[in-house]
Amino acid sequence: MTFHGEVLVDGHEAAAEAIALTAPISFWGGVNPKTGEIADVRHPEYQQCISGRVVLIPATIGSSSAAAVLLELVHAGLAPAALVLHEPDAILLLGLIVAREMGLATPLAVKLDQTHYSGLHGRHVAVQSDGRIIA
Repeated sequence: MTFHGEVLVDGHEAAAEAIALTAPISFWGGVNPKTGEIADVRHPEYQQCISGRVVLIPATIGSSSAAAVLLELVHAGLAPAALVLHEPDAILLLGLIVAREMGLATPLAVKLDQTHYSGLHGRHVAVQSDGRIIA
């Protein structure tokens, strides 16, 4: 199965297990930057680790600190392998842009309609630099 997404932020191609989040997430307060785990006790994927996985995000809950949390994850080597977003989040993606400018290995961010997410959850997924997502 192959899907064609839109590249939002260039980064390293990835091949990893996918986790499809079933609810919106706030990176500030919702993700622990020291462990890469979902820290929001109200989130359905609470305590799931997003580090090293292709994370499919249906929506984000805004916070201007989201970029800083994602930057911390990248800096600590705990970032997702790739981010797949239903809707672009400029604040969150700023964390990847700053990480890239700092010379850090940056995950690729791609836009893909969330109707495909459930079929990708738990599968080994490759996210390529042209936006293709292959499962």
